[in-house]
Amino acid sequence: MEREKLNPSVLETNVFYLVEGILLLFLGGYVQSREIYSGLLITQYLLILVPTIIYLKIRGYNLKTVLKLNKISLKQVVLIPLIVIFSYPVAIFLNYLLMLLLSGFMELKPVPIPIPQNSKEFLFSLIIISITPGICEEVLFRGMVMSSYNKLGKKSAILISAILFGIFHFNIQNLIGPIFLGIIFGYLVYRTGSIFTSMIAHGVNNAISLSMSYFLVDRIQNIPMETEAISISNGPLVTILSIIIGGVFAFVSGVVALNLYKALPKGEDIEMLLLEDEYKSRFIHYIPILLVLILFVIFNYLAFFH
Repeated sequence: MEREKLNPSVLETNVFYLVEGILLLFLGGYVQSREIYSGLLITQYLLILVPTIIYLKIRGYNLKTVLKLNKISLKQVVLIPLIVIFSYPVAIFLNYLLMLLLSGFMELKPVPIPIPQNSKEFLFSLIIISITPGICEEVLFRGMVMSSYNKLGKKSAILISAILFGIFHFNIQNLIGPIFLGIIFGYLVYRTGSIFTSMIAHGVNNAISLSMSYFLVDRIQNIPMETEAISISNGPLVTILSIIIGGVFAFVSGVVALNLYKALPKGEDIEMLLLEDEYKSRFIHYIPILLVLILFVIFNYLAFFH
């Protein structure tokens, strides 16, 4: 294979990311507003997964290389969910800190994710909200995006792809958690040499969120809500105690996750992921990212401040 065709360039990936962001905001937002479940399926498969695969094929890139479609072991399959379970409290704690900060500037609003009302809807939601994003979004971010930024080194590729993943949610309330989890997903891919590990991790993470919403739905419905805004402030003492207790729990949970990660077997094809093309960074390459950031700011301003 030609060295220059190993992975997409940073510029073309950033342009593709901009197009995907526009599609998500406008077309994805429209179809989801019409009907959430079918809208999510259309968004994930027709706006994210299919365009990514078609683009890579048309451009002549090797899907197995760019998307890291390598086999994983049974031990890796067993350890991945455990790593996610113990990483989840850290993501929740980080998002909580962000929401505390944001609560001083704006009214917080519920994340518009449908809560299943019965076991049938719950199983259906697992497919749409857990499994589907785990496949489609990972192909884009830990596949195409992270492979493109591999030119800047492993750590940069993981961090940048995670930040772009967090921004792609277009919700300032739900920014830090996805970035943190994106970092976890990235390290899992580099550790195992396979995108299937991040797909499993992403799916498990979403399944945890969905399950918590489902099993707590009765309690949530019985809480009197005077407005659509969320209040997370119960006085300075309670807030400080929440930060301390939550921080300790997140720290302990994170240490367990880290040790599980260290026990994760390395993949046989990891060397291929560490190949780096020659790349000279230029400002023009990142203009599409700046445009997405502008869209992110405008969208959140209209949603929370206008």
